[in-house]
Amino acid sequence: QSPIGSWQTIKVYDVLGNEIVTLVDEYKPAGQYEVEFSAIGRLASGIYFYQLKSGEFIQTKKMIWSK
Repeated sequence: QSPIGSWQTIKVYDVLGNEIVTLVDEYKPAGQYEVEFSAIGRLASGIYFYQLKSGEFIQTKKMIWSK
């Protein structure tokens, strides 16, 4: 959910910091959004991080993927 309109990106990184995929990279007006990502066939089992950037706001979270 974004309270203001801004340029937004959501990217997935591996544990070494290599960018794996960009899921969102566009201007979004204020509102609530949902992004679906299927890692099946795209990621090996392991730990990954996804990062949301919205204007000045940045949040990174860990995700664990296992086949």
